[in-house]
Amino acid sequence: MTSTVDATEHALPPSPERPASWAALRPLVLRLHFYAGILIAPFLLVAATTGLLYAASFPIEQVVYQHELTAPASQTTLPLSRQVEAARAAHPAGAITAVRPAAEPGQTTRVLMDQPGLAESTQLAVFVDPHTGQVRGTLESYGSSGALPVRAWISHLHRHLHLGEPGRIYSELAASWLWVVALGGLALWITRRRRSRRHLLVPDRAARGPRRTLSWHGSVGLWAVLGLLFLSATGLTWSKYAGENVDELRAALNWTTPSISTSGGDHAAHTAREGHAAHAGADDVGVDRVAQAAAGKGLSGPLEIVWPGDPGEPYLVKEIDKTAPTHLDQVAVDATTGRVTAELRFADYPLAAKLTRWGIDGHMGLLFGLANQILLAVLAIGLITLIVLGYRMWWRRRPTRSFGKPYPRGGWRQVHWAQLAALGLLAVTVGVFLPLMGISLAAFLVIDGLLGLRARIAG
Repeated sequence: MTSTVDATEHALPPSPERPASWAALRPLVLRLHFYAGILIAPFLLVAATTGLLYAASFPIEQVVYQHELTAPASQTTLPLSRQVEAARAAHPAGAITAVRPAAEPGQTTRVLMDQPGLAESTQLAVFVDPHTGQVRGTLESYGSSGALPVRAWISHLHRHLHLGEPGRIYSELAASWLWVVALGGLALWITRRRRSRRHLLVPDRAARGPRRTLSWHGSVGLWAVLGLLFLSATGLTWSKYAGENVDELRAALNWTTPSISTSGGDHAAHTAREGHAAHAGADDVGVDRVAQAAAGKGLSGPLEIVWPGDPGEPYLVKEIDKTAPTHLDQVAVDATTGRVTAELRFADYPLAAKLTRWGIDGHMGLLFGLANQILLAVLAIGLITLIVLGYRMWWRRRPTRSFGKPYPRGGWRQVHWAQLAALGLLAVTVGVFLPLMGISLAAFLVIDGLLGLRARIAG
């Protein structure tokens, strides 16, 4: 793509005085915002569109799988062990890894099993009526959130477009640049001259043509900027390359999520999820005693009871209510005595670990339930609107049209050397921490240089 940025090349006239810092930096920010908007926006558009679909996947899941997720309420409830046995009888080849008891009247109990042939991080979920023991259905369950097939399909679409690990590059590229585009746009918008301060927050309805488009672009971006920064930061935690650097930084700063202190208990929870058969010895106290022990320590539903991964290891009982206020306490229960051998309270998490947990759950639409999902949908629509308006402005600025003064090349010459050095160091640091951003930024510079060379040759 080309634009009037490259169609009307000219060197900046020499100036005996250095302009103010922002006046010197503004042309650089304009060009960066322009190139990132043009070249990265397609990735952002895909991420926003699939993210909008993901926000809607929660109510879709409830409707599509209503039969499996719900059961007629009753005054009597079978012991949890009876419900588990009903699931085992229906699928004797499956190895039970965990059970999620019905948290409220009208819900079913979910018994999770490992079974050959399932994809990574996927288990078989058997839905049992807690009142009658009837198996109401069997579905694949993905990840710690227990996403069922429809939501899991949409989640994979948003994460990697069903292309596996190579597909994750698109989402990482989008997350890496989103904060740059958002902050650059914010700086450009709030420092822009305008007739009224009111039009900083709301579009200028009196404006016409391209300036009206710009007014809408800036106002929508201002309202959305905090949400976009949040999505960018939390999205990077799942990325392939930047995510590894985030994990290393969290470990170095001791921001990692603590593990329950017990010999093998926490390991058992993880190995059970990784496909190892769950074990329950002959002297096992049973899931009913385990649930009672957890209740005695104050744990309440929704719960997940994870089976021992190997003989001699304890059960792990976890609160899995990620909506605010968060309930994520854990206890380890000895399989032979039924005693609680270790506890981990969410209240004891370091603040950084809590913020990380809340950030991830907010990105996933879990933290505030339906309100969270609506907010994610609004942000996705806002980002889509910004991209459409941005391309509309570019189309009006293309070489065959005119809309204001072109973004000049060579603005860096007006920036003080100390500022340039600081910017260069910042770009290298960020580029190393966010590798895909660093590579794409280098590509932008090469493209910009080649376009400038072409313009000089043509001139």
